Amino acid sequence: MPPKLYKRGQIWHYQGTLGGGKSGTPAERLRGSTGTAQKDLAQQFAHDVEKAFWKGHRDGPGAVLTFASAAMEYRKMGKLDRFLEGVEDYWKDTLVKNITSGAVRQGAVAKYPTRANATRNRQFIVPTMAVINHAASMDLCSPLKVKRFPETRKEKVPATLEWVKAFMAESSPHLAALCCFLFLTGARISEALAVTWADVDFGANKVWIVQGKLGGDRRRAHMPPMLVAALANIPSNREPDAQVFPYAGHTSAKYPWAAAIKRAKIEHLTFHACRHGYATAMLHAGIDPITVAKLGGWKSADHVFRTYGHAKDDETLSDIISDASVTQDALFKSENKVKSIK
Repeated sequence: MPPKLYKRGQIWHYQGTLGGGKSGTPAERLRGSTGTAQKDLAQQFAHDVEKAFWKGHRDGPGAVLTFASAAMEYRKMGKLDRFLEGVEDYWKDTLVKNITSGAVRQGAVAKYPTRANATRNRQFIVPTMAVINHAASMDLCSPLKVKRFPETRKEKVPATLEWVKAFMAESSPHLAALCCFLFLTGARISEALAVTWADVDFGANKVWIVQGKLGGDRRRAHMPPMLVAALANIPSNREPDAQVFPYAGHTSAKYPWAAAIKRAKIEHLTFHACRHGYATAMLHAGIDPITVAKLGGWKSADHVFRTYGHAKDDETLSDIISDASVTQDALFKSENKVKSIK
């Protein structure tokens, strides 16, 4: 039967069952608040609910699916994204069927009129597509493909082992260990700050890292002796639930980070430069991109290769292929190194 109104306090609510019987559609119970104390407005609200129900069954769920509803489904799957709130606020109850590729590009410019294309792509186009295409995977709407804005790629400056050592020499034990951890595990700053002492296994030289950008998956990272020593040097009672690096967030760690760099008189590099340094050092050591992606928690080897596979400037590398004294094993390793860094 159609939704009926009833009062709860001053606000009208509706409830009822639609479909079933001879209608040929599954029966569905609807109930909720109209959000108003005025009965005529509440009746119109209940009428719109009923109308949307039948339209959805006649024309398919895509006919009535709003972006807000699609975003709710996206969140139910644990697919949280730090940029999701921005696109939710922009699209609100816009019907997904009306969100075209062009509308998304226009929305990105409207939302971020003075920002670079990289920001528009990352913070608007990508999360909008993620929500809609997740809904499409559930047969709630059609998939959406949006051409991203061209980006001017800046070559990332990676941290080196020498830079890390200089930084650690001018830092507190906590901050020194954080820098070492970022560089030797490839962890993102948010992942590092989420590590607790329960995640650290000194006996096995391993640490569990929750990968925020990969849906909360956990990876088990090796801790080289340098990192084990840095962590052991942290003055702490090491309660299992306590953070290894006691910073409330990356912002609270940013200022002591900058101060240590200034004291060490080294180039100002970000937290992420340590993750970049991990990938670059591994590739230059001859480790293939697939292994680097697995060990460092990147989504794909292709991403590692495109982002971190810088060529080396050593013009004498060609000596490798003509030097008869090079063993077959060394030659094999060198070939892999050249392939991985081109």
